Amino acid sequence: MLALLPFIVVTFLFELIPLIMIIFNSFMPEGSFGFTLEHYKDIFTKALYQRAIINSILISLTSSIIGIIIAFFGGMAVHQVGNGSKIKNAFLTVLNMTSNFAGVPLAFAYMILLGNSGLMVQFGKDFGIDALANYNLYTSGGLRLIYVYFQIPLSTLLLIPAFEGIRHEWQEAATLMGARNAQFWYKIGVPILLPSILGTVSVLFANALAAYATAYALLMNNYALLPINVSGMFVGDVTQRKEMGGALSVIMMILMVCAILINNAITNRSRKGVAR
Repeated sequence: MLALLPFIVVTFLFELIPLIMIIFNSFMPEGSFGFTLEHYKDIFTKALYQRAIINSILISLTSSIIGIIIAFFGGMAVHQVGNGSKIKNAFLTVLNMTSNFAGVPLAFAYMILLGNSGLMVQFGKDFGIDALANYNLYTSGGLRLIYVYFQIPLSTLLLIPAFEGIRHEWQEAATLMGARNAQFWYKIGVPILLPSILGTVSVLFANALAAYATAYALLMNNYALLPINVSGMFVGDVTQRKEMGGALSVIMMILMVCAILINNAITNRSRKGVAR
């Protein structure tokens, strides 16, 4: 217990107390004491906040699904290469570097490549590639592209250990029985990996839902997202609305908890199916 004391103190001061204060403030009237549900009423009735919730859910879901699909094939490739390979070590090194490349530097890098005067856009104009020449990074599609980018290395790193549970002997036995590689993964590999895949999707969803710096650096306040709206309530140029910011934060936390609960329910069901 003595060894756990520093961890307990840090958790209490920097996690539990702020969480309690956020929830407490979300039910307080602005600038006074009391109890009100007006903030939550505004969130679910005003178009600005509704759009922020919908945009955050959509971009989190799409980036998570696309990221996990690409990561699955990346993890499969690493698994088939085998341990100790130079290719695997180089691939893991690149993944570790790119998984930490996010926020403002990532947005700035995409501006250099695909901005209005970006390198790839100029390349498309010079060689008549309309898809590149007319590409507009400063849209929801461009933001989604950036989100997918930082989801891929994270999801691949999380999936690679799960692939270690797929034994090469199983693949060899399936091949001897006449099964093709796609059949093995469809009937054996994916069902075994499904709990890990769903758990990774849950992490990716939370990661995208809370992402702030990249979206703000690219579009600032021109695109409605929950993290941007929360930030605007605490660092507004005119007034600060910490009570509304607390209510928006609570909604974001509820979305994360719902995603985790849904993931756990599907994971438990899939594990029971595999056990049978």
